[in-house]
Amino acid sequence: MMFKTITIGFLLSVLGVSAQNNTNYWQQHVDYKMNVDMNVKNFQYTGKQELIYTNNSPDSLYQVFYHLYFNAFQPGSEMDVRSRNIPDPDPRVMDRISKLTPEEIGYLKVSSLKQNGQSVKYEVAGTVLEVMLNKPIAPGEKVTFLMDFDGQVPNQIRRSGRNSKEDVALSMTQWYPKMAEYDFEGWHADPYIAREFHGVWGNFDVTINIDKTYVLGGSGYLQNPQEIGYGYEKPGTKVKQKGKKLSWHFVAPNVHDFTWAADPEYIHDVVQVPGGPTLHFLYKNKEEYLENWKKLQPKSVELMKYFSAKIGKYPYDQYSIIQGGDGGMEYAMCTLITGGRNFGSLVGVTAHEMAHAWFQHILATNEAKHEWMDEGFTSYISTLAMNEVMQQNRPNALEGMYQGYLQLATSGIEQPQSTHADRYSRNGAYGASAYAKGAVFMAQLGYVIGEENLSKTIKKYYDEWKFKHPTPNDFKRVAEKVSGMQLDWYLTDWTQTTNTIDYGIKEITENGKKASITLERIGLMPMPIDLHVEYADGNQESFYIPLRMMRKEKENPFPEITRTVLSDWAWTNPTYTLDLSKPKSEIKSILIDKTNKMADVNRANNSFSQ
Repeated sequence: MMFKTITIGFLLSVLGVSAQNNTNYWQQHVDYKMNVDMNVKNFQYTGKQELIYTNNSPDSLYQVFYHLYFNAFQPGSEMDVRSRNIPDPDPRVMDRISKLTPEEIGYLKVSSLKQNGQSVKYEVAGTVLEVMLNKPIAPGEKVTFLMDFDGQVPNQIRRSGRNSKEDVALSMTQWYPKMAEYDFEGWHADPYIAREFHGVWGNFDVTINIDKTYVLGGSGYLQNPQEIGYGYEKPGTKVKQKGKKLSWHFVAPNVHDFTWAADPEYIHDVVQVPGGPTLHFLYKNKEEYLENWKKLQPKSVELMKYFSAKIGKYPYDQYSIIQGGDGGMEYAMCTLITGGRNFGSLVGVTAHEMAHAWFQHILATNEAKHEWMDEGFTSYISTLAMNEVMQQNRPNALEGMYQGYLQLATSGIEQPQSTHADRYSRNGAYGASAYAKGAVFMAQLGYVIGEENLSKTIKKYYDEWKFKHPTPNDFKRVAEKVSGMQLDWYLTDWTQTTNTIDYGIKEITENGKKASITLERIGLMPMPIDLHVEYADGNQESFYIPLRMMRKEKENPFPEITRTVLSDWAWTNPTYTLDLSKPKSEIKSILIDKTNKMADVNRANNSFSQ
């Protein structure tokens, strides 16, 4: 009897802990304080980093990991080898890393690391620093890591670097030793091979000492504008500059990264969003950029207002749009974009990267594992924003995203969206999956649960998960709570398989004086069905066939047309038959999914007309 009591009590305690881990959200916390001295002649810099790390997990940590991203830009690195072996390498990378000289490579070298004042052992493994702790970090404990490090900025190849094609001197992204994230899945110390990131939420206090001719912009709020000038000081303020270098002091609260860029030819413009943040624009003082970058500024205000209205209010007091990098890439409170574009492209890249301020830098998914969430959700909302802000007036603004997905689905190279971002066999498969298929996930969800419910879902998702690390299941659960529908089938089939949607009109027969329509499910992925019928006399009606496993029906998407809700369709049944009230001779047309929001891979069999 005693044995049974002890055993049951032990099991209950274990089950209790497991339940806590599955239901009680926690995340780690970091406080960085860094002081960096940059040599703009040889592009080398030294840095001191104080990192206060708070272990909010239920686990004791016996080791920690840092990312050393700049080490990727060395011949023989994992990024270099991967680029030279993938069938469709990024044209910006190709074999360029393999040709870098010692003066052109990037590196981060740690010369000293202490835990609470005591030196610790560490090893460098490519772009990851493996640290063995002297003493485990207990749950709830704070520890202080002190680090001295040296860096060299690589030739601009991918995102980071010096002297870009547009002659931007410094694009400083992934430039410091960055603590890897530890969450309910464990450590995420991924090597820097291609693309995506995952960071720890925290606060950054960064001082950058650099030649006083350079103008800086990036994450955070400048703390000493009266010493800096260059448009950061208030009008009429007397600027005090001393010596050959300036110390730019930034503070970025509640972010998971810190980025900056610098150039001696930057123009700095400031625009205030009514009821929103201050927008900073930094771009090269060259004739070919001036007109478009001035025109970009009011459009950026419109974009900021659009995203705040459709997702949730932008929570910071500033956002910077900076010329730099090699395309467009989102960072905390800022983006780096290339500037030599036509006006439409300049607004388009700004729209996409600004939308990432929500879908990744406020709703911080693990991009390496769920890249389709940040890229897809961003592509969805930024495409709609462009349609409105640029007055494109396209009735189906997302048709291009659907076409991108359909090409992928029929290409023979598609992999499930649950594939790690670095494990795609081709860059093309990654891009179409993350951007196009990810956007269709969101747009098609509007078909499944209704557009009003989708709008509510996006806003509730933001409210519940901002400043956290949401997973696909977290988004799905929000959508279920908003709509009252069961959506596990949708998340599973769309993101964890390459199952496709293909429904068709199999046949139309006469049943007495009534037409009988037989529909068929050809693809493996199930969907609810909207069927639109138009008669020869001009009358229209629609039929809704619920998917049984959804356990609920959506609202009529065309309230002006009479809709009949039919009995549900079980996924196992390959066909479904319904009767109309009129004979076949009086039918003008029949159409599955009038909205074209269901990503049917073969729309040719979705319609009938006579």
